[in-house]
Amino acid sequence: MASPFRPTALPDWAWERADVRQALRSRDMGAMFRYVQQYSGASQARIATAVGMTQARVNEIINRRREVSRLDVYERIADGLNMPDDARHLLGLAASGEKHPGGAAFDLAAFPEVVRVYSAQASAQQEIQEQARTAKELDILAVRGLGLIGLNDSMLRTHLMRQADDFRLRVLLLDPEAPALAARAAEIGESAESLASGVRLTEARLRELAGTCDVQVYRYGMLPTWRLIRTDSTLFVGAFDAGWEGHESATYKVMETPHGPLFRGFRRMFEAVVRTAERTV
Repeated sequence: MASPFRPTALPDWAWERADVRQALRSRDMGAMFRYVQQYSGASQARIATAVGMTQARVNEIINRRREVSRLDVYERIADGLNMPDDARHLLGLAASGEKHPGGAAFDLAAFPEVVRVYSAQASAQQEIQEQARTAKELDILAVRGLGLIGLNDSMLRTHLMRQADDFRLRVLLLDPEAPALAARAAEIGESAESLASGVRLTEARLRELAGTCDVQVYRYGMLPTWRLIRTDSTLFVGAFDAGWEGHESATYKVMETPHGPLFRGFRRMFEAVVRTAERTV
């Protein structure tokens, strides 16, 4: 019997199975652990030792009570399961021998960042809420943010009302005084006064949270294009357009990967907006 203190592995043929490859593409570690049990006979304790987790955590992931989202955890799982390079690529990781980006060109399709596409924000709501519940950092770029954080029944409001010194919330809202707000109001068939009032209401409600965690609220002045929700190393991205509001857009789940430009690009954009915005809370 293999020692429980050494990495475990699936047989070579298992990595070629369609179900295993689909679990890797979708970063479904619960399914992946179940396949490890099924195709290698490893116990939960054996998997836990191999990937540097507790057995309880492995059990939670298998039973979908917890989701893996951090890049370093994916790396640890890949190492602990002795994943071959093509399996690592499906998971969005560099090959085991690739330590640094750059050099020879590589196929971006082998480094997927967009791991899931939802038809609208409502379809992604449960996953966004689960991510926000345990996130250390939450960044939001919205127009007025009422549906996200401004009302008691907003999607993320209850997950922000937690006493936590190590939790940081940053919110970018459209400046009620900016010409871009009037332009956006016209695009969605609403009065500028109504839209501006919604922004101010969200600011006031966020001010109420200032004593519970590190809350930072900013006003930006450009016509909004992207709607962002970042929970640590995961982004949920939608688009604003004349034909729809951000929550009606398709929502893309984008994860940080070693070589991917999307996560880093959107985060860079968010930081640039913060630097030029006016802080109000």
